[in-house]
Amino acid sequence: MSFQQLQSKLQQHGQSHVLRFWETLDSDQQDRLQTQLDDIDLEQVASLVAGADEPIDFAAMAARATPPPAVKADGSGAAWSNQDARQRGEQALRDGQIGAVLVAGGQGTRLGFDQPKGMFPIGPVSQRTLFQFFADRLIAIGEHYGVDIPLYIMTSEATDADTKAYFETNDYLGLNRDNVRIFKQGTMPAVDAQTGKLLMASQDSLALSPDGHGGTVKALAKSGSLDDAESRGIKHLAYFQVDNPLVGLCDPTFIGHHLMSQSEMTSQVVRKRYPMEKVGNMVVVDGQMQIIEYSDLPQSAAEAVDDEGQTRIWAGSIAVHVLDLAFLRRMSQNADALPFHRANKKVPFVNESDVLVEPDAPNAVKFERFIFDLLPSAKNAFVVEALPRDAFAPVKNADGAETDTPKLSRQAISDLHASWLQKAGATLAPGVMVEINPRYSLFPEQLAEKLNANLQISSDQYFDV
Repeated sequence: MSFQQLQSKLQQHGQSHVLRFWETLDSDQQDRLQTQLDDIDLEQVASLVAGADEPIDFAAMAARATPPPAVKADGSGAAWSNQDARQRGEQALRDGQIGAVLVAGGQGTRLGFDQPKGMFPIGPVSQRTLFQFFADRLIAIGEHYGVDIPLYIMTSEATDADTKAYFETNDYLGLNRDNVRIFKQGTMPAVDAQTGKLLMASQDSLALSPDGHGGTVKALAKSGSLDDAESRGIKHLAYFQVDNPLVGLCDPTFIGHHLMSQSEMTSQVVRKRYPMEKVGNMVVVDGQMQIIEYSDLPQSAAEAVDDEGQTRIWAGSIAVHVLDLAFLRRMSQNADALPFHRANKKVPFVNESDVLVEPDAPNAVKFERFIFDLLPSAKNAFVVEALPRDAFAPVKNADGAETDTPKLSRQAISDLHASWLQKAGATLAPGVMVEINPRYSLFPEQLAEKLNANLQISSDQYFDV
């Protein structure tokens, strides 16, 4: 829209203050601000500001909650076996029906790492980065099943340029560059908590923040990635986040459970280690699958047990899903498919005197969407339990924290691969660290064919291609 149209629209919504520095900006700065404003749905912002969140009685919700339909880690809970599921998933992989979506918008700030988290070195012996872990697995799966698996990487404003440069500089980590699409998630403006006015980060920029991992749906559509997947014959997308090097990316058994349950969205979970663990709680409420956040779950409900003495609300989400492409397409065409969540935050801003204000208390409201809010809309939503030692070793906090540190993640990787080696007949000296590239062995049963009989491992070892 023209500047005059934009100015008029801003006035209609009481947001014309964002142009107060316009005359002092050069042409590039004006273009930057206008581009940001053109991308904002001011009517949507006005609706979000005006709308009051309906209070939710989480205690009552939790009281009605029941465990989700699920395949347990031992294979129980479904009319089919893990082997049936694996065969079905393997066929879908061979038929080229599977793509992968990596959510990689986070910086490594909490790790003391000033680059995109995907570039963080996590290999316990190799020092391979998180991005390399995922690329090597996709290459191995492609070679094993004779197929190319497209990878759709969603970045943020903070990580996009560095991520693209990293893949370009490193020859796409061995992936076919035609099978890798890197695109940015959307942003939402922060508003003043008292007035609902858009906040300015500088004279020529709004205070913007990513629209949450739920923004994946809109970003996949807007970037043309859904169209690209459809043109390739992709039917299902494996969704995962960048901080978990143990994720079973495109695991055939998980995919098979998704297909055999005829689910539009299948979620991988782990059994909570203790009732109040800080994970999303996967439950069914009033016939719909959904997540109750740990912060919203009353302690009494968290500690409730079933007739067998097991924790009733047991399934902790690890942000790993398989989603039908047709379902994502349908949801992308519904502007209200994913609700916005509000969060009160401290947001620095430039005031009317062009002074940067650093608030010492929450002053703003941010809006974001969550991918798990798709669950109530998904037909036959289903859950598959994984053991944490096999599938979950996230990297979130710097070493020294109690959980989710690089040290703990590297140890988990080494422990898993040590168990594979021991089952294949190897003997490991105490304390050694081991690491297996999936291009060397994608599945543990492949190891015995490659290892020398009675292999003795006395020092750290990386099993490379």
